[in-house]
Amino acid sequence: MFSSKEFFAALEALEQQKRIKKEIFIEALESALVVAYKKHANTAKAVEVRLLPDSNRIKITAYQTVVEEVEDKEREISLEDARLLSRKHKVGDKVSEEINSKEFGRVAAQTAKQVIMQKLREVETEMAYGELAQQEEELVTTVVRRIDGRNAYVEVAKLEATLAQKDQMPSDRLHVGDKIKVFVKKIKAGPKGPQIAVTRANSGFVRRLFENEVPEISQGIVIIKSIVREAGQRTKMAVFSEDTDIDSVGACVGNRGMRVNAVVAELAGEKVDIIPWCEDPLEFIARALSPAKVVMVQAGEEGRYAKAVVMDDMLSLAIGKDGQNARLAAKLTGWKIDVKPYSSLRAEEGEDAPAPIGETIVEAPTDIDFFEEDLGDLE
Repeated sequence: MFSSKEFFAALEALEQQKRIKKEIFIEALESALVVAYKKHANTAKAVEVRLLPDSNRIKITAYQTVVEEVEDKEREISLEDARLLSRKHKVGDKVSEEINSKEFGRVAAQTAKQVIMQKLREVETEMAYGELAQQEEELVTTVVRRIDGRNAYVEVAKLEATLAQKDQMPSDRLHVGDKIKVFVKKIKAGPKGPQIAVTRANSGFVRRLFENEVPEISQGIVIIKSIVREAGQRTKMAVFSEDTDIDSVGACVGNRGMRVNAVVAELAGEKVDIIPWCEDPLEFIARALSPAKVVMVQAGEEGRYAKAVVMDDMLSLAIGKDGQNARLAAKLTGWKIDVKPYSSLRAEEGEDAPAPIGETIVEAPTDIDFFEEDLGDLE
């Protein structure tokens, strides 16, 4: 037995400072001190260590189990020998002896320090993981702690998260100490604690930016029905409100564009198309090709293919650089879209082609063979 008032006072202080119950440390310490004592005393005896905070004591007890026939002299005692100590002993009882080892005090102190530090790291990691689990798919502000090659490592809830190059925006030029916003895309348990993957390049990042900037979205008055993105280039977002008095697009844009401009600033100038969602898929396709004006959409329900016709001078705008606008529109709507110039429609249908009147015309033909040959680029 040895006393250590300072030791238990330190446990109390640790509980107050770190908000970690001292019982967690005591349980770990009791197991560790058993191993430490056996190594120190070079014994195979069964040993029990109990920490007694009320009396500021650490009690070490060696015990033997009462058996009919002894096989392990270190750990067992015969019933006959046990009854020499007390007539009340029976098979299965423990005959214990308290050990008073002054020499063990130094070893116990070293063991306690090591166990407490290790347990503290484990508990802090678990606590951080618990807090972080609620932040999955959320936007958090972080600090860049180090740069390794093309990857950056940021601090999230006192843990290190990886911001891989593919998850950075093309315009990002990160330095140690920079404060940046990231989207927590995945948290999983790992052998060395939680592994956190964050990004600034997916559509979830933009979605959360708008939720922060637009109260109507965070309150559920305006709903983001669909959002797609090619980081650094363009985002398309379809919004909707069941309240007919609410302009869903106007709410996202804000007075004089203040809200959307705040998002665009965070995205380093990335283009953002905000589109009013429509239940009619053909009308939605026409809107999705914004900023181009569509004069007609033809589609067949089977296979979710659509043909969008635009005036010739709008063709490049509808398709976009390297097909980006049409590609994002296809992802936003979930339809494969083939963009055709009006002159092509006139060549195919002649006088039967509808005249462009500046309004979108939607049709549903019985077959879609007339434009399947051009769908390969959207695969």
